[in-house]
Amino acid sequence: MKTLHKVFAVSALTLALSACGESQQATVELETEEQRQAYALGASIGLYVEENLSQQQEAEIELDKDLVITAFNESVRGEGRMDQETAEEIVIELQQQVMRQRQEVVGGRALREGQEYLEENAQREGVEVTESGLQYEVVREGEGERPAAEDVVEVHYEGTLVNGDVFDSSYERGEPAVFPLNRVIPGWTEGVQLMREGAHYRFVIPAELAYGDRDVGGAIPPNSTLIFEVELVSIVDQDEQ
Repeated sequence: MKTLHKVFAVSALTLALSACGESQQATVELETEEQRQAYALGASIGLYVEENLSQQQEAEIELDKDLVITAFNESVRGEGRMDQETAEEIVIELQQQVMRQRQEVVGGRALREGQEYLEENAQREGVEVTESGLQYEVVREGEGERPAAEDVVEVHYEGTLVNGDVFDSSYERGEPAVFPLNRVIPGWTEGVQLMREGAHYRFVIPAELAYGDRDVGGAIPPNSTLIFEVELVSIVDQDEQ
């Protein structure tokens, strides 16, 4: 609750400071340590507020900036027209609204982009589409065994969004991942069972076979189609673990 209140209080402070004349901004000096400290504090506040305001913009919510500044100034003078408990309740409701609408806006965009990508990718030579909608392409075929869903596998992989942004990579970490095949997203469970040890496949996984409409920590928007380069290093012998 305090964090939410801080977000909007800091936003109001930043907006109030931004109302200062350009002539004052032009005369700012950074010669003393106190001036550098003051500027650094303002810069950190500005970056913090920018991140939060960008979330509001993504949610297509516009606040009356003049009213935000008025409320801030009245409150610091002890003339606020709203007690803290009421203000915090409204701020919490607003934050929840921002999260819901942002999820709808961002998720809707991701869904449209994903569907377009799936349609185009399905037409590419060498791409196969399973009954579930999973798309896969053989980059290199393997010669070992195929895993079952209950097996533990060792894989190297890189995951990207349809816009090319990398959200996870075992290559970047410098070591393959090991996990039970039935403990991951359905697209992985299905796709890796098509592979033999030593194979390298490229998977395009529709949202319904990935994380659906969930927001996965911000790195993967809701309704995202995911692309994975996957190398099946080995099927792990669990008796030797």
